[in-house]
Order: sequence, then structure tokens, then C-alpha cells
Amino acid sequence: MAMSDMPAQHEGPLSGQKLPTDRMALLFMVMLVTAAGNTAMQSVMPAIGTRLGVADVWVSLAYSWSALLWMVFAPRWARLSDRRGRKALMNLGLVGFISSFALCGLTLIVGLNGYLSGAWTMLIFAMFRSLYGGLGSAAPPAVQAYVAARTSRQERTQSLSMISSSFGLGTVIGPALAPLIILPFLGLPSPFFVFATFGLLVLVTLKLRLPDDTPSYAARGRLVSEPMSTSAAGEVYDADEHDEAPPAPVDPTQQRLSWKDARLRPWLITGLVGGHANAMILGLVGFMLLDRLDLRATPELAAGPTGLVLMAGAFATLLAQWGLIPYLKMGPRNSTLWGMALAATGCTLVAFSYSINAIALGFAIASLGFGLFRPGFTAGASLAVTRAEQGQVAGIVASVNGAAYIVAPAIGVWLYNIAPLESFAIIIALCVFLLAWGRKALQRDETLVR
Repeated sequence: MAMSDMPAQHEGPLSGQKLPTDRMALLFMVMLVTAAGNTAMQSVMPAIGTRLGVADVWVSLAYSWSALLWMVFAPRWARLSDRRGRKALMNLGLVGFISSFALCGLTLIVGLNGYLSGAWTMLIFAMFRSLYGGLGSAAPPAVQAYVAARTSRQERTQSLSMISSSFGLGTVIGPALAPLIILPFLGLPSPFFVFATFGLLVLVTLKLRLPDDTPSYAARGRLVSEPMSTSAAGEVYDADEHDEAPPAPVDPTQQRLSWKDARLRPWLITGLVGGHANAMILGLVGFMLLDRLDLRATPELAAGPTGLVLMAGAFATLLAQWGLIPYLKMGPRNSTLWGMALAATGCTLVAFSYSINAIALGFAIASLGFGLFRPGFTAGASLAVTRAEQGQVAGIVASVNGAAYIVAPAIGVWLYNIAPLESFAIIIALCVFLLAWGRKALQRDETLVR
């Protein structure tokens, strides 16, 4: 049933074209809880894997698997929300988040208490983790579409930027809370149960307080990547893409946008190379801290340092995306190149650091660089094509962003276990290559503006 055909539960279209504050806060919490829970998990999983006696690379593969499902299912949920309703998809996303975290937490407790082998624990964990990638990806586009469909054009950009910011804020809150909510009777898996409880409270409140009314405007939520502690803070919504006017008719002669398109190719190469460098250091940093701080024998003490480093990276990412890019008015090419220079510098510092403060500083500098790079690549790809092709390029960019997190974290961990310093050399080489190649290949900012 189309959303426009669904009867209002409590009210008709909003007369003021602006969502009330309490509803905005509730939608903000939907995004915040899922992002914070996901990044809190990153803080404790290296320690849990060590306690289980599982090789680091299998731990990384177990939770990076959901990135593939997120990339596959997120576009489908975005399309389905137009027919099934945005509130229903938010509920589905939260159910996926809650069930995944609760079942993953139970599995880890069973394994840590010796009732399952480490291998079986991680296999079952990966199976339950897939609920998050498959179903949890329904919530972000549904939240954005709900807001966009109920706000006027002049209110829409501010409202959707606020909603998008919740993803970025969650990447800071998750690592900060993780070491503080490890409960004595639950141990290292505690954050899974705490955030599942938070999610359940948000779900109940959503069902009771959020009307599933007829929208004022047609709109579809943008796709975002699975939240990671140094990934993009969220897409900034363009109000012009969802104007009150009906969409322009599709030109039947227009060809489908190809990944091989000459206009896009340099930017897609940029996204793949830089994205893999970002995902690799993000995947290995928790395991590196266990070694550099000599915590392999007492992994339960690693949650605090890991959370601190991930939180420093998340803060730096937000500084880049919410502060430096708008303040300096950096174009796509400059943002990408400066980002790679900073990322290479930060990764070099991390490679040769052995104290928590030095590692946190290096990781923050690297994250600042990746925080500049990712919006630069996204904007560059968007500006390289026509307005009529924006929908197609958004899907391609979302796929590139998601692709980096499918195997790159596990590759980074695998390389680190074989040759620690050489693994960092590969990450730094990817950044330096992109910096040198991008100076020649990427279109200058002044020629991109349409």
C-alpha cells in the first residue's frame, strides 16, 4: 500500500510543515542509539576475541560481514519505505538492531563461559550480526524520508542535517560509554545488552508517540554507510532534491550511469583506494592496542584505551566534516588531497607510537584526514555528473563507501598479524599514491562547480 493511501492514525498532514521538537528528538534517538551501539561494539570486540582465543582476522571478518548486507539491503529498504510506510521501516530497523545485539551478546557470554568453542562462538556471532546489516539498515533512510516528507523546503535542510548529525554523534558516544558500562555480572559483552535495552526503549516510544500520518511531500531517504567510528558522520541532505514541485520526467534516451564513465572514474578510484586505507586502519587499531599496551594477557583492560582512541578519531572526523570543510569552504579536490596528506601523517605517527597518548593523537590526525577525504570524494562524484544523474551517482557512491568495509578491515588485521610495520606501510602507501595521483587526475574545484 502506498504511503499516500494509508489512513492517518492520529492526524492529517502537518499544517506548519515543521516537525514538533519531541518528534525530532525521537527520530534523532533512533539514529543515535544504533550508531552508538555499533561503535561501542568495536571497542570491546578485540578484547573478546582475544579472551576467546580466536585469531584476530576472524573477529574482524565476523562483524565486517554485516557491511556487505548493509550495502545490499539499504537501497531495497529505501525503496520499500515508499510503499510500506516510513514508521514501519523504522520499527523493522530497530527490531533488527535489538535482536542482533541481544543474540550476539548471549552468544559471546556462552562462549566466554566455555560452553562453545571460540570458532563456533564467532560463527554464531556472525550469523546473528547479520540481522543488523540486513534489517538494521532499514532505519536510517526511513528516518530521513519521514522528516523530508513532513517539512517544508525552508525547514528541510536544517532538520535533515540535524538528523544526519546523530550518526556522527553516536560514533563519539559509543566508544566513550563502552568501558563505563561493562557490568560485573555480564563482563565484556555488557555493551551489547545495554544498547539493546536502549534500543527497546526507543522502539516502544516510537510505537506510542510517533504518528504514521500522511506525508505532506513525497521524499526518499538518502543511503548512509554502516556507522563506523571514523566513517562519514552522515549525509547532509540537499533540500533541492525534494522540492514541492513534481519531479521532472525521465528522459527515455538517457543512458544508465556506468562505473566506467570517464567523468566518474577518477573519483570512484579515489573512493575505493582511500576507503580501503581508512577501513584497514580502523580494523586493526583495536588489536594493535592489545599488543602495544601489552594487554593480551588481560584483554578486559583494553576496552578503555580502545574506546579512548576510537573516540579521539570520531571527534576528529566530526571536526573535519562539521567544522573545517564549511569554515574553509574546501572544494572536493582540495578536501580529498589535504585529507590524504593528513591521513598519511597520522598513520605514520600511529605506526611508530607505543603510548596511548601518542597512538590517540596519531589516530585523531589520520581520522581528521579521512574525515576530509570522504566528503570530498562524495561531492566530487556528484559534481562530475549532471543534475538528472544525481540519483544514479548517489547509489554508486553508497556502494563504493560500503565496499571498503566488506573485506578491508579483515585484510588490515591479517597483514598486521603477519608484519605489523609493513601493514602500516601499505596503508600509508595507499594514501601517498592517492595524493600524488589525485593531483593530476582529479578535476580542479573551480571547474566542478555547475
